[in-house]
Amino acid sequence: MSLLRVEFHCHTIASKDSLTKPRDLVTAARRKRLDRVIVTDHNTIRGAQAAQVIDPELIIVGEEIMTTQGEILAAFVTEEIPAHLTPIETIRRLREQNAFISVSHPFDELRSGGWEEKDLLEIISLVDAIEVYNSRCMNEAFNWRAREFAEKHHLAGTVGSDAHATFELGRSVLLLDQFQGPDELRNVIRNGRPQTRWSPPWFHLTSRYATLRKKLKIGLDTPI
Repeated sequence: MSLLRVEFHCHTIASKDSLTKPRDLVTAARRKRLDRVIVTDHNTIRGAQAAQVIDPELIIVGEEIMTTQGEILAAFVTEEIPAHLTPIETIRRLREQNAFISVSHPFDELRSGGWEEKDLLEIISLVDAIEVYNSRCMNEAFNWRAREFAEKHHLAGTVGSDAHATFELGRSVLLLDQFQGPDELRNVIRNGRPQTRWSPPWFHLTSRYATLRKKLKIGLDTPI
């Protein structure tokens, strides 16, 4: 049975810093022959739900949630989690819905969603994985540190493109055995084979441009 090419981290126009419409994301994912795409918009599942309507087999509903200490990355989310809860409360709510729980770019010191190691240590027994490679980490040391941390604490690792535009989608994927649902994902995650590519700093211009356009409300009357 062939392995699945899984994108764990990407955004749509439902995020404050992306202009990617759900239909365009689905089209790009199909073109790039991705088998599963976990859509992880910031603090909302609206974009993921819209994409899943278009292709229920391809799209998994996820969410990137800002907590009081750093960002958490979840898959198989059925109920949206609000921002700015404590990590423990965020995880509690995710576990209630049996979501798969990872941690976004944990050691990226250039993002507001990065973590202090002492705070990360408090939750590692409660999560399923941490993101050990994020294509948008501008300093490769951030990814190296995440991988070293995962190995030291025997944690599974996810990788993701953190795509905010369709051309970024699929730059970093995990090759996984077939799975259906969060429990099966937990069973196969440790056997994943990463295929990663770094995204140069200019990629961040796409998300900054999106943020600016939304602040100025330029040409954004199209619904999700």
